[in-house]
Amino acid sequence: MRKLLVIAVILFGFSGLQQVKGQEIGVRFGNGLVSDVAFDAVFSFGQFSRIHSNVAFGNDQVGVSALLDFIYRPLGEEGFSWYTGAGPYVALGGDFQLGAAGEIGLEYQFGQVPLSLSLDWRPAFRLVDDTDFSVDGFGFNLRYVFKSKERD
Repeated sequence: MRKLLVIAVILFGFSGLQQVKGQEIGVRFGNGLVSDVAFDAVFSFGQFSRIHSNVAFGNDQVGVSALLDFIYRPLGEEGFSWYTGAGPYVALGGDFQLGAAGEIGLEYQFGQVPLSLSLDWRPAFRLVDDTDFSVDGFGFNLRYVFKSKERD
């Protein structure tokens, strides 16, 4: 059952890639779902919305989150923007976890270099296996930006 759930999440995530206008891929450091380091990816669906997803491995678990973010830009005259969003997360392995996380962050995209840096805070509400609320989900994201014609 757990393997089927992971496969369904992956297929659902990749099914919308035909409509994606820009992508970023990198790594997230900080207090994460199952470890302090995760693969981090952003799939833009327009100028002001995107899916921000993470996949982490650790403690005999695999954790996946997919948050719908809304981007507010510009913040000042530089490449700064801020974003907020929410979405589900699941952890499979030793302890099954299912919940929802929120996110608020600040991002900087370099103009001539395909690099994005961001800091975010992710409070999370776990519904399954235990029910609890955590506010210690801070992270630093470093991503490579794949430019597309719509984003240039």
